[in-house]
Amino acid sequence: MSKEEIESAVEKIVSDIIAGSKLELVDVEYVKEHDWYLRVFLDKESGMEIDDCQWVSERLEAKLDETDLIKDHYYLEVSSPGLDRPLKKERDFVRHAGDKVEVKTYEPINGQKVFIGNLIGLFDGDIRMDIDGQTVNIPKDKTAQIRLHIVF
Repeated sequence: MSKEEIESAVEKIVSDIIAGSKLELVDVEYVKEHDWYLRVFLDKESGMEIDDCQWVSERLEAKLDETDLIKDHYYLEVSSPGLDRPLKKERDFVRHAGDKVEVKTYEPINGQKVFIGNLIGLFDGDIRMDIDGQTVNIPKDKTAQIRLHIVF
């Protein structure tokens, strides 16, 4: 099973687990670092608590053991994506319209690789932002990372 197929199957399992709860599935990653890691990122409007993560982790672990979906040895991590969460899915761009974001590109666009501004949304494959009163469009396929920008 490919990495993408595993992520997709785990997304479905987690979606079933959290159906009817106030939890939202943000992302699933199956990545090889030194070892394999299956990471599930969840959010909740009132904020994630450790009990939320534990509740999902226990149910997901049982379901993964039952289905024997992943053949490799892996570590399961269930957590919040954090304050500076990445924006990946279309719903992320809708939910965070108006929020300050940081966009990093693979190569410079008009001489820069990092853009910070207020997210307007995702339109026809472009990330539209307001940067100091100017509308800027950045092709999503040219971006290395898109995150909420947190100012302390």
